[in-house]
Amino acid sequence: MRRVVLLFLLACLAVPGSVHAFDPFQAAGIDEKPGAAVPLDLAFTQADGTRTTLRAIADGRPILLAPVLHRCPNICGVTLSGLMQAVLAQTYRPGTDFALVAFGIAPEEGPDAAAGSLRELRLRFPRLPETGVHALTGTKSDIRAVTDALGYRYQWDERIGEYAHVAAVAALTPDGRLSRWLYGLAPTPDDVQLALTEAGEGTIGSLAEKLLLLCYHYDPETGRYSPLVWAALRLAGGLTVGAGGLALAIAFRRERRKARGAGR
Repeated sequence: MRRVVLLFLLACLAVPGSVHAFDPFQAAGIDEKPGAAVPLDLAFTQADGTRTTLRAIADGRPILLAPVLHRCPNICGVTLSGLMQAVLAQTYRPGTDFALVAFGIAPEEGPDAAAGSLRELRLRFPRLPETGVHALTGTKSDIRAVTDALGYRYQWDERIGEYAHVAAVAALTPDGRLSRWLYGLAPTPDDVQLALTEAGEGTIGSLAEKLLLLCYHYDPETGRYSPLVWAALRLAGGLTVGAGGLALAIAFRRERRKARGAGR
């Protein structure tokens, strides 16, 4: 009898150990793959039930792609809200300059879940454009094809019935290559604009911005551009103003000489 009781107690102790063996920090994360090609021609379902591809959504523009759960019990809504605040506070516009995609990673979610996600966003952000913002769902294999290409890792936790996943937004070039990750719940408007400029490869942003980006220090640990970026911008701005002032001074000097020559 003692042996039976001992075996029972050992079994009870063993169950929690096996259940808690799931390590969300190990299961979820991002393997950096700059320049990785994302499959653009897989078909996904939009919030209105229509089928589309990332290529059609991009339409020659960069994409900001946020892997999310549309019915997330945790921070996905916060992630999308933080992204929208940054998007609306910078220069480039969804639908005109780039496409924004809330990319559902749970294959069990359908267009109703995506529609609910979009509806909540539009209630919070009435200025959000009607076009250029998409919420997608898809099959397990197609979702995994995109997330695996991006190096985005997530996993189902049987113990609590949720996906372990990280908050991040991928900036993709118009031809579907990973340009940059923006990590965390709330990227700054400047981070978003610089990431889009870099991802655009001339589709959006000026040549001056692209040249400056060659000198920018991007920190892959934080997913943000360091203060060196803003120092470079201030320096470039100062040089521009200085060059303009010098040009004006030279022009005034020439006019004075002409005036003196005419008066002789």
